[in-house]
Amino acid sequence: MELLRLKDSRKRYAALLGSKGDFMYDIESTLTLYEDEIDDDAFSLGQLESKTWLVDVMRDIFMVRNIDYGTIFVLCGWYGILPAMLFYGGIPVSKIRSFDIDPDCHKIADSMNKTNTDNQWRFKAITQDIFDINFEKHSWQCWSNKNERMSYPIIDSPDTIINTSCEHISPHWFNKIPKGKLVVLQSNDSFTEKNHINAVTSKEEFESMYSMSEVYYSGITEFEKYNRYMMIGVK
Repeated sequence: MELLRLKDSRKRYAALLGSKGDFMYDIESTLTLYEDEIDDDAFSLGQLESKTWLVDVMRDIFMVRNIDYGTIFVLCGWYGILPAMLFYGGIPVSKIRSFDIDPDCHKIADSMNKTNTDNQWRFKAITQDIFDINFEKHSWQCWSNKNERMSYPIIDSPDTIINTSCEHISPHWFNKIPKGKLVVLQSNDSFTEKNHINAVTSKEEFESMYSMSEVYYSGITEFEKYNRYMMIGVK
């Protein structure tokens, strides 16, 4: 990765969020520590603007409905950028678990959220296939640096489930979510990427693919090369 591009990403990130303090310190430290490992596409304007849109709408819904998002499961969480934004986004969050099948992601995500990782694991990144998650009560373990051993099994029950990578995976994971769970979803209509195996052609197709008992929000944002769709509601 070229250092110039990385610095540019830092500037764009700060400009988009306008955040300071522990949040930006954790981000800056992670970018320096894992400079050679981070895919800079994670800090592209499209990625950041999509996440900013999500946080803004979740905040608006909170203001109108007074929803406590509680324990959040972020699926396909990559480097934990979205959880970092959620913690400092002005919405009620108890704790966040970020799941990704890539074993190289968890250390970067924990570092990106170091302040909340160190705070009794208010944040924790977990290496796991999302198809193996129990969305009622999920048990997980990870290495404890403090105790120098695997942690005892920890059980979390999600109140909110977020997947911003619906275009990358078949929709069958959605069938595992119990009715009544709050769900936040994003997808797009970009079929040119070989990994986009489940992109959609319209907002209507997206809505029909993921059935909700109550929809709080359904919208579209136009980007330079594609349209991005988002839906928030109760399954």
